[in-house]
Amino acid sequence: MSAQTFRLRGTRVTLAAALGLLLVLGSPVMAETTLRLVPHADLKNLDPVWTTAYITRNHGYMIYDVLFAVNDKLEPQPQMIDSWTLSPDKKTYTFTLREGMRWHDGKPVRAADAVASILRWNEKDTMGQRLKKVIVEFRAMNDRTFVLKLSEPFGLLLDGWSKITSYVPFIMPERMAKTDPSKQVEEHIGSGPFKFKAEEWVPGSKVVYEKFADYKPRPEPASWASGGKVVRVDRAEWLYIPDPSTAAAALQRGEVDWYEVPPVDIVPVLERDPNIQVIVADTLGTVGNMRPNTLHPPFNNPKARQALLWMVNQEDYMRALIGDPKYWRVCAAYFVCGTPLASEEGAEPLLKQDLDKARQLMKEAGYKGEPVVLMDPTDIPVLHAASLVTAQMLRKIGVTVEVQAMDWSTLTSRRAEKKPPAEGGWNLFHTYTNAAGAFTPLTNNQVDTSCDKAWFGWPCDPRVADLIDQYARAGDFAHQKAIAVKIQKLMMEVVPYVQYGQWTPPTAFRKSLQGVIPAPVPFLWNVSKQ
Repeated sequence: MSAQTFRLRGTRVTLAAALGLLLVLGSPVMAETTLRLVPHADLKNLDPVWTTAYITRNHGYMIYDVLFAVNDKLEPQPQMIDSWTLSPDKKTYTFTLREGMRWHDGKPVRAADAVASILRWNEKDTMGQRLKKVIVEFRAMNDRTFVLKLSEPFGLLLDGWSKITSYVPFIMPERMAKTDPSKQVEEHIGSGPFKFKAEEWVPGSKVVYEKFADYKPRPEPASWASGGKVVRVDRAEWLYIPDPSTAAAALQRGEVDWYEVPPVDIVPVLERDPNIQVIVADTLGTVGNMRPNTLHPPFNNPKARQALLWMVNQEDYMRALIGDPKYWRVCAAYFVCGTPLASEEGAEPLLKQDLDKARQLMKEAGYKGEPVVLMDPTDIPVLHAASLVTAQMLRKIGVTVEVQAMDWSTLTSRRAEKKPPAEGGWNLFHTYTNAAGAFTPLTNNQVDTSCDKAWFGWPCDPRVADLIDQYARAGDFAHQKAIAVKIQKLMMEVVPYVQYGQWTPPTAFRKSLQGVIPAPVPFLWNVSKQ
């Protein structure tokens, strides 16, 4: 049989030769697809167990996977787990991993990796610390099966292992997971849908990931962090552009595909662009927190921290940070307005500004005019604006303020410093928390008051810690709600942080992207680029 032929620009060519020519010239089907995202901050710290910084958490979701993940109904779903059983006395769990999972270096994922990773997470996370207290035995039975034996039932285990925000219990290879949790891991090998390209990482500019060809997605549809993580692009790049106008212009020109958190005052411009879609991806929203350092004066005295409650007017903060009222609300619930455990009982100090009361409390705390170091992350617009409002309000109640400007990545490293402010430490900084990770006492790390094990600021009060332990053991929602209300009231006395408002930040992406998952985290799986 003679070879099939056809004419190409007047030339008689065999089919085999034509196919070879197309391969040389390059075919659109074979072209590499790159998804470019402008993240909310620069990535400098890479260990999501060492820090709660959301940029590091987002990096974690790119390269690691989890045992369980939460869907858009806040329900725990198996992710790396194939099956599990619970004994009749509810004290022994047996878990079996999915078959065929591999690390980015080609080695198989083992049960020992999962055990070591959870043990490291236990040292840092509020939920994990409670779980640690009731573990009798936790070990791998074979390469795919591990067993967890408890001294008493811990009904919220799967909720903790599926928490969507920091600290996320990402699973790492055993050798990495055995790293002291107070130190960062030195390797960055996961089993997740993307591989980190360390050789192309440029801090302050660009982070690069490539599709992990050997990743095996679950068969279920993607929903928040759960389900099938199907990667539909070859490569993903995070391009750090700290200037909002420059980032918005890059999105409009098509130089980037997705702007994670555009400032609200830029949103109307983006909404008028027919090639751009703006949505509220996280309908539960974000809670803004002012975090005082309880180790050093003046905020080692609870009266000084209570002064911050009376000082804050959330409407002032929200107008300065967000502007458009459709994106924000006043909220004094430590477990997030609009969620089942929300309560504003005892919250009068935060809902009724009284600057005279705040001044008096500062005096009663023994404040005598020493400088208060306020860390100001100038590269995150909402946190920079919050810092400026707080500096102004502190001066109104007679506090001497030293505003120290820095980028967010520097702040997330410095906030771990326990030295006095005059020696490189700090007194105050602002942050925010996804509501999806703050609506219970066990998932909201910032309400924990377990002293040196607490989140940065290190509040210390055994009453709150005891109530959180009680919540972990509570057997029904009514009991959990009653405990949450007690914690809410106690927060107004202990004041581990001060809320300055709740908002639902918009995100913007080009309409050439399909499959964007509305969620509290910018997940890049399931997204295709046309």
